[in-house]
Amino acid sequence: MTKRGWSLFLAMCLIWGLPYLFIRIAVEHVSPAGLVFLRTALAAVILLPLALARREVAPVLARWRPLVLFAVIEIMVPWVLLGHAEQRISSSLAGLLVSAVPLFGALAFLVTSHAERFTPAQVGGLALGFVGVASLVGLDLGHVDVLAVAEMLGVAVCYATGPLILTRWLSDVPGLGVMACALSLTALVYSPFALVDPPTDLAAEAWVSVVVLALVCTALAFVVFLELIKVAGPTRSTIITYVNPAVALLLGVLLLDERVTTGMLVGFPLILVGCFVAAGSRPAAVAPADPAAEVAICVDPDPDPVG
Repeated sequence: MTKRGWSLFLAMCLIWGLPYLFIRIAVEHVSPAGLVFLRTALAAVILLPLALARREVAPVLARWRPLVLFAVIEIMVPWVLLGHAEQRISSSLAGLLVSAVPLFGALAFLVTSHAERFTPAQVGGLALGFVGVASLVGLDLGHVDVLAVAEMLGVAVCYATGPLILTRWLSDVPGLGVMACALSLTALVYSPFALVDPPTDLAAEAWVSVVVLALVCTALAFVVFLELIKVAGPTRSTIITYVNPAVALLLGVLLLDERVTTGMLVGFPLILVGCFVAAGSRPAAVAPADPAAEVAICVDPDPDPVG
């Protein structure tokens, strides 16, 4: 990979390791639903004009039914669950639990029309990964909120389901258009929360968190990730999946004084190894911890996808 490719790769490792930290800060001041509105509205303000200028919106709107389904499964439901869970668990644990997405993605792959037989090694990888999830939660069971953990696993299931929708119904439309329309639709759906509880008295740190989430972790991240796919191809680009949770853990410990638990030390390495083995020769099953990456991988599978 070129120097530019490595620069883009490192940038994405950091950018998609940031959301858990800033969500944790933001939900101390704004409701999870309000945060979803603010994040999606600001990101849509950036991405929608860009998609319109490239004439990538009309083809997506022609597939409005799967677009709505994608927006619900990939953004509307998991982002509010994520915010609600982070009101009661650390950003570190949230990031590590999302690292289980590839495991659910591998299982979901079995129910698609393109399902293929797992090798014994891949079955072992799945088992090891889920042992890691069980260790991550079980070894610290007395110190974590069970409902919040269940919500995070719901987030992981949603993130694993999104690529199936894209592959089935939106594989031939522009990825930027899909994300711009999905964010705009989500902002519209969550706008009543902004009207009922307008964000007028938010602390400065909350506004900083919202802006970073919207402009850096969503809008900028998607543009950078498309460039990374151009340079490195979709297969190698998915490797950021294995780095993002570690970045989330490090940031939580250093900036929020979150503690590293036994469950984290035991469970996270098992999840990483399990994901790597279970993914096998199917890199698309390894879903990054942000929906934009899934759009880029599934919609633009060619190493040079964007014209």
